Amino acid sequence: MKNLIYRFFIIFGLFMVSSCEFDQLENPNAVTLSSSDITLILNRVQVNFAGFFNCSAYSGAAVTRIYHQGGDTYEISYPATALNCPWSAYSESLRDIRAIKELGDAGRFRRHVGMAKTMEAYILMTLVDVYGDVPYFKAFDNSNFNPPRDKGEDVYKAALDLLVSAQADYIDGNSVGTPNDLFFGANFTKWAKLNNAFQLKYWMNRRLVDKAGATTAINALIAKNAFPAPGDEFVWRYGTSLSDPGTRHPQYQPQGGGDYQSNFFMWHLTEAKGFDDPRAPYYFYRQVIANPTNASEIRCLGEFLPAHYPQGAVFCLPGKRGYWGRDFMDPQGIPPDNLKRTLYGLYPVGGLFDNNVGVSITPTNPGSTGAGIEAIMLPAFVDFMLAEAALQLGTTGDPKALMISGITKHINYVRAFALSTDQAAKVTAFISNDAQAANLKKYTDKATADFDKLATPADKMRMIAREYWISLYGNGMEAYNLYRRTGQPDGMQLGQVANIGKFPRSFFYPANHVERNNQAPQKASHDVKVFWDNNPDGFIK
Repeated sequence: MKNLIYRFFIIFGLFMVSSCEFDQLENPNAVTLSSSDITLILNRVQVNFAGFFNCSAYSGAAVTRIYHQGGDTYEISYPATALNCPWSAYSESLRDIRAIKELGDAGRFRRHVGMAKTMEAYILMTLVDVYGDVPYFKAFDNSNFNPPRDKGEDVYKAALDLLVSAQADYIDGNSVGTPNDLFFGANFTKWAKLNNAFQLKYWMNRRLVDKAGATTAINALIAKNAFPAPGDEFVWRYGTSLSDPGTRHPQYQPQGGGDYQSNFFMWHLTEAKGFDDPRAPYYFYRQVIANPTNASEIRCLGEFLPAHYPQGAVFCLPGKRGYWGRDFMDPQGIPPDNLKRTLYGLYPVGGLFDNNVGVSITPTNPGSTGAGIEAIMLPAFVDFMLAEAALQLGTTGDPKALMISGITKHINYVRAFALSTDQAAKVTAFISNDAQAANLKKYTDKATADFDKLATPADKMRMIAREYWISLYGNGMEAYNLYRRTGQPDGMQLGQVANIGKFPRSFFYPANHVERNNQAPQKASHDVKVFWDNNPDGFIK
């Protein structure tokens, strides 16, 4: 039977949808077989959605200095081949979601469809945020292998329509079958809250080009009083398998090495405030706890501050305690520092918690085996967005209170995640619950006092954005949008050369898309703005 063949291809990851196949499905209302098929497709969508998020978010984190960005210039770092991964959504998640919607419409699997629509909306917004105008309305026309690009604003609107219709799907009383929900365990109250958060995200980006519409829509969302709360985190949870199949977090390293950490970002968590951010030992793992002194290990030890850097800027190493990373756009070769450089920590990658012992990561000391998360949408992120909206649009809420709430929720969530891992005993032995509470109070007391000293909306936005940015370790997509939307955090670390090129206000289209589609010209440069970004040229660096 066609259905059995169809299921076979899904299981082995070879499923490629064409609309004509759905016309041949036998008895789409037969719950047992058809529900099994749609559930298998939804499983695949959820797995691929996590991968889509990871590769989209990584570049956003790098250009906003959360992760280290190598290369001399933006042009070298981001050629047309650099952002192929997000584009794979067309051949993976978006095709599968189209299949789910067709099967769901025929078989009344409305909750499956609601989940799929929610993920589709996020994917569409992200594709626009990354590339600008993208194919959508004719992207899956089997008679047209050269689909044109649609205006980013129209694709965004389609995403909002999907979110609105998904809210009805979650509660459809005639829906059949229970989805294998790998995020919320088929709790559709949580899906409805997430949907509201995604709608907030939509309007936050649109606010620059539709202030009145954004203000009205965000106030309406606030009035529902149904945003994600602690316990409603939309995260993808990785496993511990290294291969066959590998289920660990993509950034996890089973032994020393891997990505360098961003000196600029580490400085903000360890030196900028005069005391450590409570999240520092969760975010970063130091393999050594004292700075190196040998320039053969870190070349910049023998160099002067670059002439184009302002005096006092972060350079070479942040502090003196072994936070061993790299400066923004440092393209130098790799010395033998695999067992010395600072690594991703326990949150969110599933590495080791830093309890100030400075032991190298080796196969016999492998961290938390990569059982990390993708932090796609957290309750804390909602509070930071609402703080920005209250300040910039005058929506309901107090910006300072919302900012403090965001800080509190995020610090508590990082701690809660750590205590859910196999390193819980190690965490509490180093930082008791009482010490964690004291550290949180110290942090929020300072944040409150600092905010109260700020006189202008611009200064307040600077602080809200910087605190949001600190919480976005592991979610570079929201950091990338925040930076283009507000210009904050400002004062970002400069590149190693004076002219690193223009900041990518969007990225180049993938080379294979341009080469294979005669309706797909390449951009002249990657400083082409997405539709919602009306900030001036040179706004950010």
